[in-house]
Amino acid sequence: MTGSSTPLIGVLALQGDVREHLAVLERLGAQARPVRRPEELKDLDGIIFPGGESTTIDKLSRSFGVREPLVAALRDGLPAYGSCAGMILLADRVLDAAEGQQTFGGIDITVRRNAFGRQVHSFEGELDVTGVDGGPMHVVFIRAPWVEDAGPDVEVLARVSGGEADGRIVAVRQGSLLATSFHPEVTDDARVHELFVSMVRERS
Repeated sequence: MTGSSTPLIGVLALQGDVREHLAVLERLGAQARPVRRPEELKDLDGIIFPGGESTTIDKLSRSFGVREPLVAALRDGLPAYGSCAGMILLADRVLDAAEGQQTFGGIDITVRRNAFGRQVHSFEGELDVTGVDGGPMHVVFIRAPWVEDAGPDVEVLARVSGGEADGRIVAVRQGSLLATSFHPEVTDDARVHELFVSMVRERS
């Protein structure tokens, strides 16, 4: 760690909501680094996989040579947080995956891509998230996945309440890995990022 109170956290910067995550991290007092190439993984205390297009991020991670080093880093215990597409990238299994699509893996979950529907079915709502104090979060779902199945070592942090998706899992944690179906980086609520930064500090 670069300092007990100043972790260095990367944001995979191949596609998606990169700037938004970097801005939240800096607001919370962490050092933030865009990551595109293997050498930029050096000395990281944690990494964020942003929302975006999971198939595109997967393909670009291979093109830039960062996929295998990332997979190895996650297996070695590097803390990671994934939002929306990032949840898909951290999942061990994906339903409705594009042909040839791969994930980085690490969380024992099965996710369904675009489970809430296409862009027109994106929505906002209130959600209670375990580990996030201060009451419900206002959350934004954009062509979001949900978790179809979670293994015994996975802690379910949030489920949708009401509507056609009632009971669906939308936030999970397994060890030093955290994932949400929603996009906290596009709101003013930094509490999920605060949770992740605290996980990084605990790990380091």
